[in-house]
Amino acid sequence: MNGTQPIFILPEGTLRTTGRDAQTKNIAAAKEVADNVRTTLGPKGMDKMLVDSIGDVTITNDGATILNEIEIVHPAAKMIVEVAKTQDDEVGDGTTTAVVVTGELLKKSEQLLEQNIHPTMIIRGFRQAKIKALEILQKISEDITIDDTDTLEKIAMTAMTGKGSEAAKDSLAKLAVQAVKTVGGRNRDDIKIEKKQGGSMDDTELIKGIVIDKEIVHANMSKSVKNAKIALLDAAMEVKETETNAEIRITDPTQLQAFIEQESRMLKDMVKKVVDSGCNVLFCQKGIDDLAQHYLAKQGVSAARRVKKSDMEKLAKATGANVVSSIEELSKTDIGEAGLVEEVKIAGEEMIFVRECKDPKSVSILVRGGTEHVVDEAKRAMDDAVLGVMSAAEIGKVVSGGGSIEIELSRKLREYAETVGGREQLAINAFAEAVEIIPRTLAESTGKDAIDLLVNLRSQHEKGNTNYGVDVIKGELTDMKKAGVVEPLKIKTQAIKSASEASEMILRIDDVITSKTSSGPPAGGMPPGMGGMEY
Repeated sequence: MNGTQPIFILPEGTLRTTGRDAQTKNIAAAKEVADNVRTTLGPKGMDKMLVDSIGDVTITNDGATILNEIEIVHPAAKMIVEVAKTQDDEVGDGTTTAVVVTGELLKKSEQLLEQNIHPTMIIRGFRQAKIKALEILQKISEDITIDDTDTLEKIAMTAMTGKGSEAAKDSLAKLAVQAVKTVGGRNRDDIKIEKKQGGSMDDTELIKGIVIDKEIVHANMSKSVKNAKIALLDAAMEVKETETNAEIRITDPTQLQAFIEQESRMLKDMVKKVVDSGCNVLFCQKGIDDLAQHYLAKQGVSAARRVKKSDMEKLAKATGANVVSSIEELSKTDIGEAGLVEEVKIAGEEMIFVRECKDPKSVSILVRGGTEHVVDEAKRAMDDAVLGVMSAAEIGKVVSGGGSIEIELSRKLREYAETVGGREQLAINAFAEAVEIIPRTLAESTGKDAIDLLVNLRSQHEKGNTNYGVDVIKGELTDMKKAGVVEPLKIKTQAIKSASEASEMILRIDDVITSKTSSGPPAGGMPPGMGGMEY
């Protein structure tokens, strides 16, 4: 019997896939995700209609939105979604590029695995290629400052091209650049993008202040306050209940009257402290008692309650006011200013506009559109535009778009591969080919012969025309810099970093152990439907 008794180290029902089988299945799932968003790339990218479990419809060609909306269950496919999330968090644009490059790197690595090249060698080659690619990108990028309005507007327009807002992209790009320049362009939270259905995209406006989705609390308060003196209060204007369970016994009606009068006096004192601070507009993060609202209205103070914490922080940056946590502490030095505070009814809902702030460090863009789907897509386009301009201002470097930078990167990586030698050379060449997926996809979306366009594009770059890329609209090759197709360098560097790291991580997995309690797919295999994706 010696040696014949099997030893179980995993519980019964655990599924396990090892070696090449595990790698193949993981790569297949990741490629499937990339293929699903690949057709959305570029100005002629196709849209996806996403229908969720309760029937709500989203129509978009924004990579990050698509991957957020669909329900992905495959563990390797989830890693690709992380790539898109990282790209979105870091740059705000280029999510499709990052995902498509990741998918292509894995596709090329699969071909190398079939040639019996060890994953360690592929990973080492990919790492070398990534470092060299980032170095090349730095060299071929151009400098830019926040004062270069013309180039910044081109960046915003490039980010919006292909989104549903294209009809109004000139005016929207100007607003995006104005907003970034107003706040000094470093923190994405300083620009609040609100959307409201109704009107047209041309009605989109930049407010040098903040828009708040709240209403003035009392009918007798002024709905429009000029030369507003603004107080920001993070405390309730209500009589607090006792901390401990207390019982008050009233034996006489006069005691009840005294009790009510005492509450009223306390609220009056609170209102007096607010009025003494010199404010005529109050934004309160907590509640305001009905009686306190009445007293505030009598004193000529307009107020809004239960304002979100994030909005309070933006109001502080825009108006120069301090958020005060105690009414006792509120003083004249905590008051901020705005030229106009008004309540406006938009699409049947009241909103408060805090306008004409002096030197605001936080601003709002109110995006309008005829239908819900249009305004959603316009907001996504405006997000991309604002974040693209911010990324350019932050790093101070830009590159030409239209696939021109990827073709140049591919060409230089091939030259570099020849100096490396060994098996890593094959991985570096694979990396160079993978990067070409961007211009190839753009060429395919023109509807013309993609191979011809790509061969001619390589030829132009060999001649030294390094800004040449695919003009998808005209279906021909052109100088992308002259055509005004410009992108922030950060989009490309982040996409290369994320794609390389994600593909390395997936290549390193050679064993997938799925416990029986898992609700995921068996043993890293492909679940039903679209390669790990359920609609």
